[in-house]
Amino acid sequence: MSDLDPARPWLNALKWDQHGMIPAIAQDASSGRVLMFAFMNRQSLQATVDGGTAVYWSRSRQRLWRKGEESGHEQRVLAIRADCDGDALLLSIDQVGGIACHTGRESCFFHQLKGDSWVVVDPVLKDPKDIYGK
Repeated sequence: MSDLDPARPWLNALKWDQHGMIPAIAQDASSGRVLMFAFMNRQSLQATVDGGTAVYWSRSRQRLWRKGEESGHEQRVLAIRADCDGDALLLSIDQVGGIACHTGRESCFFHQLKGDSWVVVDPVLKDPKDIYGK
């Protein structure tokens, strides 16, 4: 049984947190690798659906964040799934340029716990200075 009510408008069927946010995981459609995690609000999710590229809510900037707006590494959204509770989203994406992380790596999940330490296990594919020019 699912908690998503198909009789409700799709945005209203989701469970938004007290700040109007829902967690969103971006997963590479080809490899299945989880590339990043971010939050979406109603406006960013609607913009994602309307435009076909990922738009998130930037908590640090307090504004909509179009993934790739500065780097060019946009995420083309192929499918959006909600979990059984309707309180988390999974975006199946095509990652333009193969870089999802602002550090120049394929994925934001590049630290791996080894023993009692976090170790960087993925290489930088492109220097962030060359991506952002700052």
